[in-house]
Amino acid sequence: MRSSNVNKYRDILEKKKEEILASAPARTPAAEPGSKSGDWIDQSSQENDLHVRLALKQTDSKLLKAIEQAIYRIDQGTYGICMECETKIAPARLEAVPWTRVCIECKAKQQG
Repeated sequence: MRSSNVNKYRDILEKKKEEILASAPARTPAAEPGSKSGDWIDQSSQENDLHVRLALKQTDSKLLKAIEQAIYRIDQGTYGICMECETKIAPARLEAVPWTRVCIECKAKQQG
């Protein structure tokens, strides 16, 4: 892969990483689990909000890890190569999911 393309993907990955890290403080739970305030409807709503925030935090954590791994592959010179079949990942796939580890064919096999 040409260095100009690699630099483009690195920039995309770094920006996405910054977005995730910048949004992290806004997603910290407002109430501690098990804290009791308001009526049962308020408590239920607070618990639901907490579960949603935790799910988002887990998703962000997984995405952040995938982004960091992609940046590592750039540094190692293996970015854009499928980790399953070792063929080049199509540029369209890298544009859509720059942190991907596998080509579209291997992803389809993984999903069933």
